Amino acid sequence: MRRAIEVAKRGWGDTHPNPLVGALIVEGGEVVAEGHHAKAGEAHAEVNALRALGRKPRNDATLYVTLEPCCTHGRTPPCTDAIVDAGITRVVIGATDPNPAHAGKGFDVLRAGGVEVTSGVLAAECDDLNLIFNHWIATGRPLFAAKSGVTLDGKVATRTGDSKWITGEPARANGHLWRRYFPAIAIGAGTLRADNPRLTARVSGVEWCPWRFVFDGLLRSVLDQHMPNLYTDEFRERTIVVTTTHGGLGYVRKLNSMGVKTWVLPGAGTKVSFADFRRRCADEGIDGVFFEGGAQLLSELLQARELDYLFTYHAPVLFADDKGKAIFRGLRTETLANAVRLERVRHEAHGDDTLMRGFVKYPEKMFVDEATFSKRSLVE
Repeated sequence: MRRAIEVAKRGWGDTHPNPLVGALIVEGGEVVAEGHHAKAGEAHAEVNALRALGRKPRNDATLYVTLEPCCTHGRTPPCTDAIVDAGITRVVIGATDPNPAHAGKGFDVLRAGGVEVTSGVLAAECDDLNLIFNHWIATGRPLFAAKSGVTLDGKVATRTGDSKWITGEPARANGHLWRRYFPAIAIGAGTLRADNPRLTARVSGVEWCPWRFVFDGLLRSVLDQHMPNLYTDEFRERTIVVTTTHGGLGYVRKLNSMGVKTWVLPGAGTKVSFADFRRRCADEGIDGVFFEGGAQLLSELLQARELDYLFTYHAPVLFADDKGKAIFRGLRTETLANAVRLERVRHEAHGDDTLMRGFVKYPEKMFVDEATFSKRSLVE
């Protein structure tokens, strides 16, 4: 199953809105064929493994697959039918289909076809392949994730703004891998002006461009000279500026004339509503967004209870300076019961840095710090 997980990753970032799935056929204790799901609308992993085998499986053949085989007609026929028709007599499965309407039904169809089924093997690891897909299926909402690289005392920059680089090269490379996984990446206008980033994923020497969102409620990033890279580079048609009606139609037209897309969304004053942004992403089929900063954008995302998942790379560095810049701020957390927590946490070492990642769990009551923002209680 660990090998099947690695095979599934061959489709990393390319299968949206479908899941990553890997499959192996084993005969006599040896892997004789492998297959993965490469792209939505194309053959599923199980079918690709059977095609790779190129012959009828032996009587002792076992199919290992990371996700419960589909048992319904979609853009492709049910994989359960292909498995039974091929004569596979034993299937070992990792994760169960997250769709409540389908969960477990694939097992039933296979058993009814005379197939021995073992499920739940490395289920948590197989589930972890599909953070975006599982969230999308379970909630009908895109997954909003944030990434930060911080010191041991939770700072992202010194008091003077120096931040390159807190984390080492292995951690930054892993961050690019997650950029490649998400169909979209997002930053605030302040980060755009300060860093002028490219926001592409560079993995194994190949550059790939996701959808690139810039949150800019007043369109202050639209300049007469020295336009940001995201508005002028070869991927500018993959850039979407998210703004409000306060941004000015003239600036919107200027961006559109350059090939940059704009989403003018309602909001409170000059701030875009994250709930409206999420709905627009869902309407456009964008099932996951990777928020990379800055601190203001990520803090507002957290305050609005719209952050679903968090990646934090911890570096073995201490500032021990109250005026160092933190990635999250603006909450008044007086007791542990009011703290935001992570659940289903995973830890990974990348060089000298450690990645902690997990789903965000909000307290019943969460309060905004009145010294920074207007005093109000945010209660679900």
